[in-house]
Amino acid sequence: MKLTFFITIVLMSSLSLQAAETKDKSKFTFEDLKALAKAAAKKPYSPGAIPAPDLIDKISYDQHWKIRFKEQETFYPSGSQAPVQLFYPGRYFPQPVSIYMRDDKGSVEEVPFSNKFFDMPADSPAHDLPQGFGFAGFRIMRPDMKPDWVSFLGASYFRTDGSEGQYGLSARGIAINTGMSEPEEFPRFSAFWIGPAQNNDESVSVWALLEGPSITGAYRFGLTKDNKKAKGHITSVNANLYMRADVKRLGIAPLTSMYWYSEKDKTKAKDWRPEIHDSDGVAIHTGAGQHIWRPLNNPESVSTNSFFDENPQGFGLIQRDRDFNNYQDDGVFYNKRASAWVKPIGEWGKGAVQLIEIPTKDETFDNIVAYWVPEKPARKGDEFTFSYDIQWRPLDPKSNKLASVVNTRQGLGGIPGQPIPEGVNKMVIDFTGPVLKGLDSHGDIKPVVEANNGEILEPIGVYPVVGTNQWRLTFDYKQTNKNPVSIRAYLTNKKDEVISETWVSDATVTIK
Repeated sequence: MKLTFFITIVLMSSLSLQAAETKDKSKFTFEDLKALAKAAAKKPYSPGAIPAPDLIDKISYDQHWKIRFKEQETFYPSGSQAPVQLFYPGRYFPQPVSIYMRDDKGSVEEVPFSNKFFDMPADSPAHDLPQGFGFAGFRIMRPDMKPDWVSFLGASYFRTDGSEGQYGLSARGIAINTGMSEPEEFPRFSAFWIGPAQNNDESVSVWALLEGPSITGAYRFGLTKDNKKAKGHITSVNANLYMRADVKRLGIAPLTSMYWYSEKDKTKAKDWRPEIHDSDGVAIHTGAGQHIWRPLNNPESVSTNSFFDENPQGFGLIQRDRDFNNYQDDGVFYNKRASAWVKPIGEWGKGAVQLIEIPTKDETFDNIVAYWVPEKPARKGDEFTFSYDIQWRPLDPKSNKLASVVNTRQGLGGIPGQPIPEGVNKMVIDFTGPVLKGLDSHGDIKPVVEANNGEILEPIGVYPVVGTNQWRLTFDYKQTNKNPVSIRAYLTNKKDEVISETWVSDATVTIK
């Protein structure tokens, strides 16, 4: 199992559980949760203490995953279609989380922490953990009690295994000051209320209380498994946010993934596998209807890209390359990793989809974050409400009228057999889609390629790839200053109508 980035940062967030207290079997509504979160935002932040910190530190990563929830102790708050099992705390999940089960009448009952729920090795240090400590999170199993399909574990992180049953990227409740020079803040879900589905499509409904130094929040999650329209799972999110302090960068609907290298930048690593990544690009469907594809990079330093928009129709971190032969990993199956597509509900106004890329030298840390940043500043006392669906799909939704990018490659510029021009690199982009069928290379397709901080060199080639249904766009470019070359490219037809999504990239890798 891949050790993801959230494991390393969960120690940075904390929460007082006092605000989440409620009497067993008392009535509790989502309006009560919102009132609780709003009231907490008016009080100073008080991090909750970790009971028995020296003991919990002894439960290492490997020891933690040897502790298993007993099948006979499984909870069924939403019937047999959504069995719930709980996670044990450990070194990387030390903060206690309160778990409540909620029935269809609104009554709730807290699940008391006890070792009786778990099987663990005889030599596990967990045997000495005191009663009443608190759980680390929960997961929802399939009806046959085979693999879980959704889990909430660590800070405000959650994820599903998508349509192909393979965990990969994660979502989280909120992002605070991500990718900035000051330390990032990691609010966490401190309490969950798990209960019956609230509409016919859902498998189970979850409420969550979020709190951090700068923010509190009341969340409702509707969890749906195997939705036919989305071709995967859906997490419906209603987030009611209350600012405890000013925040410089508020990230809504954040997604977190891993990108080490792909066919575009294989020179970044010496691993034997051809590619290693959970996602290979960010896709955006703008409010004006434009489709954008931005291949991911593993940069030399932290990189921030902002795509300004108004009322976006969707964005996501996508794993477009789904061919096993391009990964050759039969252990963690990167070709099966889910993509996550955020579909806003209602108008989000002005803002930007922001992409943060962090350098990494291996596959053990998540180094990619994407989220929406509202134009309106987040100030103390402000309230925000956002609703959206996260579709855990194989691919992002496609337009029938536009070709999509399927490959991006980069290498030395020039012509084979001739001297290699200094400082010149080549970009190769492959497009595919029904709109390209029947076209030929004699004027039916015209490329548009533009650059900032760089120069696009002639000739620019566009032609069908023999034996495939793909068209290839090739061009050389060079930097004109010390900043990365920012390139934008798309295809048009003979009527100058756009027939492809817009490919954009910061060419941060200079081939030598």
